Amino acid sequence: MILGPDVLLELVKKQKLVTNLSDRELKNPEGAGFDLRIGEVLELKPGRAFLGVTERETPDVKTLAKFRSRAKKQDTFKLMPGQFVLITTIEEVKTPIDLAPHLFARSTLFRSGATLLCTQIAPGYKGKLTMGLYNFREVPPHANPADYVIEIEMGARVAHVQFERVEGEGAQYRGQWQGGRVAATQREVQV
Repeated sequence: MILGPDVLLELVKKQKLVTNLSDRELKNPEGAGFDLRIGEVLELKPGRAFLGVTERETPDVKTLAKFRSRAKKQDTFKLMPGQFVLITTIEEVKTPIDLAPHLFARSTLFRSGATLLCTQIAPGYKGKLTMGLYNFREVPPHANPADYVIEIEMGARVAHVQFERVEGEGAQYRGQWQGGRVAATQREVQV
């Protein structure tokens, strides 16, 4: 069962289920969860990736843009046609063992020609959330690529998180991504 905003706001207050929520989400959330904002845009550096049975490695990342909490005006990021980046949220979750968050792209992204690559979050995960963002617009021959750029202001709402109760006993997340880490730049054994 998906938890509604009234239950979620109580969990935010009592257990800090989600921190750094915008005033909009704290006062008047929409739907059956919270909208999440883009906090950082990261580019994958050239480098090796390996997904093995017991080991993993991902390329290192470079920050391209970052939300600044005290800034009067936020920077924007231009997502070029065919460009893939990782993004992290401003918000952080502190998921109890009996809840599983699920992420969804806000529809303005695909209406603009972008897709957000999201996943479920394991019970017990704590930290910022990382997603992939891709501009799948193609530039026709002789067209101006600038006409196919998607400009995103840091702090814009890009994802929606919903929380579901876990029937029975959930298994505590114990992976290396705990705390919001984005890259594993050396091969490491999976937990």
